[in-house]
Amino acid sequence: MVSSDSVDAQFSPVDISIKLAIAIGIGMLVGLEREWSQKDLGTRTFTIVAIAGALSILAGPPIAYITFAGVLLIVLLTALHNVREGRPVEATTSAAVILTFVLGILIGQGQHYTPVAAAILMTLLLSLKPALTHFAGGLLVTEVRSAVSLGLLAFVIYPVLPNRRVDPWGLLNPREAWLIIVVIAALGFVNYVLLKSYGSRGLNYSAILGGLVNSTAAIVELAGSIKNQPGDIATLAVTVDLLTVVAMFVRNLIILAIFAPPAVVSAAGPMIVMILAAAVYIWGGRKNQQGNDGIVQLSSPLSLAKVFQFGFIFVTIEIAGSLGQRYFGHLGFLLVSLIGGLVSSASTVGAAATLAMHQSIDMQTAGFATVLTSMTSALSNLPLIQHEIRKWAITRRVLIFSCVIVGLGILTMALMHAFR
Repeated sequence: MVSSDSVDAQFSPVDISIKLAIAIGIGMLVGLEREWSQKDLGTRTFTIVAIAGALSILAGPPIAYITFAGVLLIVLLTALHNVREGRPVEATTSAAVILTFVLGILIGQGQHYTPVAAAILMTLLLSLKPALTHFAGGLLVTEVRSAVSLGLLAFVIYPVLPNRRVDPWGLLNPREAWLIIVVIAALGFVNYVLLKSYGSRGLNYSAILGGLVNSTAAIVELAGSIKNQPGDIATLAVTVDLLTVVAMFVRNLIILAIFAPPAVVSAAGPMIVMILAAAVYIWGGRKNQQGNDGIVQLSSPLSLAKVFQFGFIFVTIEIAGSLGQRYFGHLGFLLVSLIGGLVSSASTVGAAATLAMHQSIDMQTAGFATVLTSMTSALSNLPLIQHEIRKWAITRRVLIFSCVIVGLGILTMALMHAFR
């Protein structure tokens, strides 16, 4: 056992006070959430457990083991009491008590960031139980299987892929290509989760979240809902299209920022100008957007078939872009980016970022390619809207505002290039 004199020699009163304050803080944080959830073990219990963990490790490992056994006994007695009363065992609360004790030990050892961060994350998970339960209950078996399969592909296959150019022309690095595919698919899945959680709140939410997942598929679904809405359908159609496009712009900027951060400087200017122009129209027509209902029913982007399809498109665009750059210079790559926007702007942005990372193209070209492919993707919505709504007057109005926004983006790019 460590004597009080040795503890005082190792830790000053100020250090001890800081450790106790942090232990009390994380104990109360987790305990308040459990008490708010009306659990048997609440604020006082969790705070005492955290303090016990911090002090027991100061007294020495034997005392820490004995104290931990006491914590386990408390957890066991609480579970037995609940069983006798015919109530749930509350396994999650029991696990939280044990983890709080471990965090207290870390605090006693002098660590601050790890226990505080872990306590915040644990409290967040505990408080999200209703939302997580609701979301998990709405998952389809195919979605769960696809997510698990993608995880296996990402963490099992990715490490064994060769990290070099494997073709005679030096165009394709399998590991880098797979990493970009997995990251973009994961980003799409996060947006898909948000869509399932909040997409039922109306057309505006559906347009934004659907655009983050797949703007083309979202427009097809939303256009079918627009034609059945009351009020000014033309204004609503423009608003929904612009919201979807703005979400797609933001997603593409995020992808570019992940893989080629310096290129964002070139892409951000035109994209922000287009986003602001769209925001002005959306704000001006907000009175016509109230009371419009619509839900986008998109399938999971983590379907293995979709992942492989996306991977094929990405690799094709990367190879085409490399060849275009090699034989026709920057204009060749920008032309490939324009065409790529008709198929998948996310794939095109990923390809541009990859080439920029390897200095096959400069960062400004990658940024402008992101803008051009986003513009093409935005304009490709027009025939889809016309096909679903079948009213040229409405499509023409969407066309006019889309061209204005794209024109502003082109003007901004031209000015940036002129004053480079």
